[in-house]
Amino acid sequence: MCETCRLFWAGDKRVTARSQSSIAASADGETWLLLNASPDLRQQIMTLGPMRPDATPAADEGAKRASPIGAVLITNGDVDHTAGLLTLREKQTFSLYGTGGVLDIVGANSVFSVLDPAHVARRAIKMGEPFEPVAGLEVELFSVPGKVPLYLETDQVDVGEESEMTVGVRLSAHGRTSYYIPGCAHVPESLRERLRGADALLFDGTVFEDDEMSRAGVGAKTGRRMGHMPIAGEGGSLRAFNGLDIGSRIYIHINNTNPILIDGSREREAIEAEGWQVAYDGMEIEP
Repeated sequence: MCETCRLFWAGDKRVTARSQSSIAASADGETWLLLNASPDLRQQIMTLGPMRPDATPAADEGAKRASPIGAVLITNGDVDHTAGLLTLREKQTFSLYGTGGVLDIVGANSVFSVLDPAHVARRAIKMGEPFEPVAGLEVELFSVPGKVPLYLETDQVDVGEESEMTVGVRLSAHGRTSYYIPGCAHVPESLRERLRGADALLFDGTVFEDDEMSRAGVGAKTGRRMGHMPIAGEGGSLRAFNGLDIGSRIYIHINNTNPILIDGSREREAIEAEGWQVAYDGMEIEP
């Protein structure tokens, strides 16, 4: 068991339980875009007021399964970003967005056929073409360095390739712009320039040190091998965005081995000293 987990199960108040890296965005506070559907989506909906089915009355009085979730966007085919789609199978109406490659992964797995096509329209999105999944919210997808999902890996894995299999998301409304990048293998200069002047950035914080999983005895792969750049060290994300005039900088998609989850740890203090925050369940961001 990693140290962060040990502290949590021992009841240490410095460690707060967190669910996985779904977020929700809205321009009007009524209809929401869900970005990634994590396995614990049901828990997230139950505990977060704006996502509950009773948060927004049904536009059609005959609709028995009204939901404030108007659309879902998945950024890659990883299990922790797609398994929660099964929670949304109860014939509620929404649009499912993703790149063609990512939607092909979903379509190739027959378990996702429980998403009734009469209620769930699948919409393939091209890189760099803005679209409006819910009223007033403009979204654009762009490739970031990554890799295919673990279950699609072969003997040859191209870690760091830029393709439609791992994307970042631009979210714009009311003259403000935020970026959501839950997975990223490294930060090329083109990505830095894209993010310049952003009002908020939610970025991949999977591991603090590249080899922390092996040192914790819970895995053999490094962060970079998994397609996630570490926070610390040469080439880490901690200072990768310095000088870009970005407003809020927030780490998300954080592995349980990462000590930034421990309040008051030296690692938490190190990122806070550089202007970063750590995402938590129920966090509200108004850039």
